[in-house]
Amino acid sequence: MSLSLFIYKKYRFFLNSREEKRKHIHIETPDGIAKFWIEPIISLADYYNVSTKELSLLMKIIEEKQHEIIEAWNRHF
Repeated sequence: MSLSLFIYKKYRFFLNSREEKRKHIHIETPDGIAKFWIEPIISLADYYNVSTKELSLLMKIIEEKQHEIIEAWNRHF
């Protein structure tokens, strides 16, 4: 089960309930998907068919919304 947190332009940021306990976020793009760890530091965990330019943009968005993402994670789990 996934929980959409927010949409930024063409990117959907969401949590997935059926995965590991380490805080992370998924991002769905029109062409692919990415996963970033949120703690202990924000870092790219995995991606498929997402450009380097898009990954940089996604990282920036996550950095700006890190607090909001962690709060949503804590509420959801």
